[in-house]
Amino acid sequence: MSTLETLPSEEVYTLFQKLVYDKLGIHLAKQKRMMLGHRLLNRVKHSQVNGFSDYFRFITNPENSHELEVALELMTTNETFFFREEKHFEYLANAILPKINPNREYKVWSAASSSGEEPYSIAMLLNEHCPTPWSVVASDVNKSVLAHARKGIYIDDRTKLLPKKYRQTYCVKGTDEFEGYMRVKPELRKRLHFFYFNLLDNMASLGKFDLIFIRNVMIYFDDKTRQKIIKGLQQCLNKDGYLFISHSETLHGLEHSFELIKPAIYQRTS
Repeated sequence: MSTLETLPSEEVYTLFQKLVYDKLGIHLAKQKRMMLGHRLLNRVKHSQVNGFSDYFRFITNPENSHELEVALELMTTNETFFFREEKHFEYLANAILPKINPNREYKVWSAASSSGEEPYSIAMLLNEHCPTPWSVVASDVNKSVLAHARKGIYIDDRTKLLPKKYRQTYCVKGTDEFEGYMRVKPELRKRLHFFYFNLLDNMASLGKFDLIFIRNVMIYFDDKTRQKIIKGLQQCLNKDGYLFISHSETLHGLEHSFELIKPAIYQRTS
């Protein structure tokens, strides 16, 4: 590979865009070309191919399916942190949980859980405020971040919004070589179920939920894919259940049976 080639040409980048869209339904914007080059450069070198064009051919060869999986994960990984978009958690604790049905389990799905900060935040809040038995399942299309989530180890920078009470109750501080990290306690970790799931797949087998978080992922899909995902989420959400999306996202222009309750908070009304 030429030492000057640190990002794919525009023509080759369109091939990567189509690959990610076909496999995951995610649209990589034109301005992400430099990001993609930065994230894949070491894999291009590792694979000992002559540039990004050859690397694309390499990962689309059925014999190299593992490398394709690695590349897809690198191209779509996003960072998150505990109690991101705090207003959602405040509304859940103060407006939703006090009114839930006391006679059955409260079920939550974190549908794009990334490295686990979101579902662990939900679980901490439920353990403090939910008056009934509860369960949290969390899915992602990236197997590496799911493995990270199951371990529950996080750098301190990811925990800036984590309330002190929750940090003391549900986490242990790292020492020695783990200085600057914290880990979610096993009593909480074992209550969450992390699993691989592609949002383009049929959601019917997942069952019904009372609350679905799907934040900071819909922005990567086009309208056609968003419509398909929203249709699936409607089928998974109990009547009067809630859907939380990110404040940077909207359901405008999509067909759905949700009522906007608060910014980025919807309720299924039919």
